[in-house]
Amino acid sequence: MADGRVERGNQTRRTVLDRTMSIASVDGLEGLSLGKIATDLGLSKSGVFALFGSKEDLQLATVRAAVDVFVEHVVRPVHADPAGVAKVWRVCELWLEYSGRRIFPGGCFFYSVSAEFDARPGPVRDEVAKVRSDWTRYLERVLDEARLVGGFREGFDPADVPQVAFEMMALMELGNAHSVLHEDPVAYERAGRGILDRLRAVAAAPGELPQRPPAFTSAG
Repeated sequence: MADGRVERGNQTRRTVLDRTMSIASVDGLEGLSLGKIATDLGLSKSGVFALFGSKEDLQLATVRAAVDVFVEHVVRPVHADPAGVAKVWRVCELWLEYSGRRIFPGGCFFYSVSAEFDARPGPVRDEVAKVRSDWTRYLERVLDEARLVGGFREGFDPADVPQVAFEMMALMELGNAHSVLHEDPVAYERAGRGILDRLRAVAAAPGELPQRPPAFTSAG
């Protein structure tokens, strides 16, 4: 019986977080309300409050759940890929697909909530900043692994890695922002072209990269 109650609690938690991730990607984390979500989902308010306790707890749980979704769509698919510029491009391609397919209705979840909390101190901002830093470090690590296996031209050194990562992230996020605001999936293709151009400029074997990105189809 105890196991059954735990499983029901876990299922309720998953149901709530599926809903809050969708809401937050459009309306922001401040748009979350424990009572309203319980009503919307036909759940017991007391049960939802028992699972999360406070709005801040719900916001933090939503951010962490969104990390799991992001990892599933962007990071895990390339886990076994060999290091190199092709893997770097594949990570970026997966990011553009994740945003363009509207895994979250508002596009990239973390782009949305970063803009909401970037100047607001507190635990939620700290969690969002940590997630952003983790993503930056991951992209830099993939780039550095490509450098270590000779994927880049002579003269490309560790100091170049953060700059290239920054530029690629900027292109991805601009593609996301433009597409969400203007309902324009072509923005992802433009971002992909910019990333490929940047990688080809420093790649030891540019031919390993496609000439053009695929046509990203937005579900928005």
